[in-house]
Amino acid sequence: MDLFNYARRNTSVVNVGATPMGGPYPIRIQSMTNTATQDTEACVAQAKRIVDAGGEYVRLTTQGVKEAENLRNINAALRRDGYNVPLVADVHFNPQVADVAALYAEKVRINPGNYVDAARTFKHLEYTDETYAQELQKIRDRFIPFLRICKENHTAIRIGVNHGSLSDRIMSRYGDTPEGMVESCMEFLRICIEEDFRDVVISIKASNTVVMVRTVRLLVYVMEQEGMDFPLHLGVTEAGDGEDGRIKSALGIGALLADGLGDTIRVSLSEAPEAEIPVARKLVNYCVKREGHPYIPGAQAEAFNYLSPTRRKTHAVHNIGGEHVPVVLSARLDGNLSYHPAFTPDYTYVGHKLPEIRPQDRQYIVDAHIWDGTPNTWPAFTTDQLPFLTGCTASLKFLFITYLKLDEEALACLKYHPEIVLIAQSNHPNRLGEQRGLVHQLMQEKLTNPVIFFQHYAEQETEDLQIKSAADMGALIFDGLCDGIFLFNQPDPKQKPSSTPSDTDVDAIAFGILQAGRLRTSKTEYISCPGCGRTLYDLQNTIARIKTATSHLKGLKIGIMGCIVNGPGEMADADYGYVGAGRGKISLYKKKECIEKNIPEEEAVEKLIELIKANGDYL
Repeated sequence: MDLFNYARRNTSVVNVGATPMGGPYPIRIQSMTNTATQDTEACVAQAKRIVDAGGEYVRLTTQGVKEAENLRNINAALRRDGYNVPLVADVHFNPQVADVAALYAEKVRINPGNYVDAARTFKHLEYTDETYAQELQKIRDRFIPFLRICKENHTAIRIGVNHGSLSDRIMSRYGDTPEGMVESCMEFLRICIEEDFRDVVISIKASNTVVMVRTVRLLVYVMEQEGMDFPLHLGVTEAGDGEDGRIKSALGIGALLADGLGDTIRVSLSEAPEAEIPVARKLVNYCVKREGHPYIPGAQAEAFNYLSPTRRKTHAVHNIGGEHVPVVLSARLDGNLSYHPAFTPDYTYVGHKLPEIRPQDRQYIVDAHIWDGTPNTWPAFTTDQLPFLTGCTASLKFLFITYLKLDEEALACLKYHPEIVLIAQSNHPNRLGEQRGLVHQLMQEKLTNPVIFFQHYAEQETEDLQIKSAADMGALIFDGLCDGIFLFNQPDPKQKPSSTPSDTDVDAIAFGILQAGRLRTSKTEYISCPGCGRTLYDLQNTIARIKTATSHLKGLKIGIMGCIVNGPGEMADADYGYVGAGRGKISLYKKKECIEKNIPEEEAVEKLIELIKANGDYL
């Protein structure tokens, strides 16, 4: 793995209908219907909308044999109308359904957590090596006949591991860990290899972006150790909707795409399925633009562990670095110092002119040549100003620097000036590679100055800024390199549409990125699924109602799940959960404990608020 230079991972080719993936093929985009799979007309209409938006695969939930059999009608109707999109059957709990779906779908997704193992109950089970081996044999006995059906029908499979639906068997032996998730997948992959079945795609997903990224990295490593090169399906489950869903997805998926991993992606938004496609396309297009970029001569630091990174050791300069949460810097070059009260940056860069009227409790950064020691104001230097830096008495100094400017003079300056905080810049087509290179060189030199990443853009649309900035920051965050983020957006004023992000929008995106990376909490976090044919209540309207009632509860995590497939597991670290239990029925959770079952949908949101209030968390 080259951390500094982009290249896609070499994989085998998997034939999925007439749209193969992996190998030399482009990264494929897909989504999933949220209509009832027995409703042929609704499924066909929604699949068409997904394809018209640019989707290349369409997945449908198949709860039972009837749903699996109806894939034949859906497939036929689409082909009749000139839509040759491959269909993917999504199967949980019932391997017999997978057998039937393999006859009518181009790909079948099975979940190792519930294919043979019983549904997760969070119970600890004791196994001897002998009894554990017996459980693995049960998988072989059931899985091999399915593979033979797939071979006969030229049906591909996806082995789709979800953090929220690991079996009690895996949990009991490996715990709730990336290692357990990877082993859950490898048990099935080894059987595929033994049976010489190669049309296999793998996904390992989680709503926790840190878990998702670390687990995929580990999976690739383990596969390489065992001589496997299967392609990857990437996604962040239960990412949510709106800004949160876009940032969370781009952060997790983008971090992996940046390292050349991923052959198909799904951005799981709690919105209409076709709304996922443009977001996914923008993310893929942005990441693959790095291909063929000028070489970056980076060297990996000996102390860095790609598979299990920890936060880089830095010393604290005021509230930056050390054990402090990463800071947010923002620019206000026009003198307008208005802020959103929930997303106020820690420092504001005002450039060459300090505004006359400014809140006195704010921290300001000015260009070094005008710094005069004004309280709460700190100088920012460039590498051309290093000779003047030593004469500055400020207890906190910022240094704008690029990787190529981190030369012997700059390194010597940093060794003698621990009060310097670096602001890492890059104009390289692969800015991630250069910024990684800078921090790894600091690590090699045993320098512990904090590093803030400066990411500049000229985006006219807020969504574009959300996707690109999250994708650029993803690997830097998951590598443990981030002491702060400084987003700067400067669109062409002549082309400025009404949707252009404002300064406060940019601030909110920066805080959203840190929260999505589990580094700093600034608002309520919602773990909400995108919905599918298993969802038996109005998911989008419910999410909106819950957000309206709880968005002020900073630091609280609320899970909003369509059904029990991933519900209790994926929101296991949420404070409260709202889970579909049946048609128009809801169950409420506190942590992993179900507090009340089968509440009528029309009463459930109010009951959730009552539960939060009863536990003293509605503050």
